Amino acid sequence: MKPSIYGLRKEVLIDWLLEHGEKKFRANQIWEWLYQKRVTGFQQMSNLSKATIALLEEHFCINPLKQMIVQEASDGTVKYLFELPDKNMIETVLMRQEYGSSVCVTTQVGCNIGCTFCASGLLKKQRDLTAGEIVAQIMLVQHYFDQRVEEERVSHVVVMGIGEPFDNYANVMDFINVINDAKGLAIGARHITVSTSGLVPKIKQFAENGLQVNLAISLHAPNNEVRSSIMRINRSFPIEKLMEAVDYYLDNTNRRITFEYIMLSGINDRPEHAKQLAELLKNKKKLTYVNLIPYNPVSEHDQYSRSPKEDVLRFYDVLKKNGINCVIRKEHGTDIDAACGQLRSKQMKKSS
Repeated sequence: MKPSIYGLRKEVLIDWLLEHGEKKFRANQIWEWLYQKRVTGFQQMSNLSKATIALLEEHFCINPLKQMIVQEASDGTVKYLFELPDKNMIETVLMRQEYGSSVCVTTQVGCNIGCTFCASGLLKKQRDLTAGEIVAQIMLVQHYFDQRVEEERVSHVVVMGIGEPFDNYANVMDFINVINDAKGLAIGARHITVSTSGLVPKIKQFAENGLQVNLAISLHAPNNEVRSSIMRINRSFPIEKLMEAVDYYLDNTNRRITFEYIMLSGINDRPEHAKQLAELLKNKKKLTYVNLIPYNPVSEHDQYSRSPKEDVLRFYDVLKKNGINCVIRKEHGTDIDAACGQLRSKQMKKSS
């Protein structure tokens, strides 16, 4: 398949056009057609010559994704199952928030991180998504908005779907550059959040890139014993190394980090776990934030269940009393396949 033109940063598109005998200003024209007028075919770019259109069609496609399933929840959440050109499938989620419309994108086909509670890892990593395939997820949601009567736009992006974003670092950075471009979708850097399970070298690299993009870390446990039992990555990058990378990030950026913490009944939700978490973060209170996440059960991981509400509230209370900024995440899409990777897993079972 031809690569998606969505994957090109503007400066890369300029260089490509110059190499193929085109003028530099063509890049701005193409950019406007793609991200402001949001055309779906090169033939719609009416101020380009036939030769330029033919050149683009020879080397690129626009949208590499095929929409397979759309699930709409009663709270306005929409979950998409997309098919890639190689017939692999990925998920994308639209969440309506008080502050705007947020889209959660996938960055890999499958995942090798090995979190034992997660539906995303039921399929081992097949490949990385290209930057164009990641951008296309945003564009298809925006096209969904464009077809409706009321005006709506993608205002926030979270890179928290299937896969480990920092295991696909270069493509994820290209994706961020494209959607952040002021002449394109113009999604503000501070409205973009990238999540990692704790790839220490990439956290340090991310700290040095100068972007104002938000960082979230999937912590899910306050000590090595529990974290290693539910997250295989902790065996390579234990909490001590992870916290060292966190300190490096905070020192270099002075930007707040969010710690994601899925509440698993009887596993990581005891008051003593909350006290350990508060101790772990006590020297980082001003620049850290804990997001307590109700667990969406996964049938293939029936050893786990969601923490009762009273246990979540007790955990939250311990953190607050110890001065830790925290919140209990509002649930989205509970009446559809809510857990990341569930819809894809269900469809793959049907196909097989």
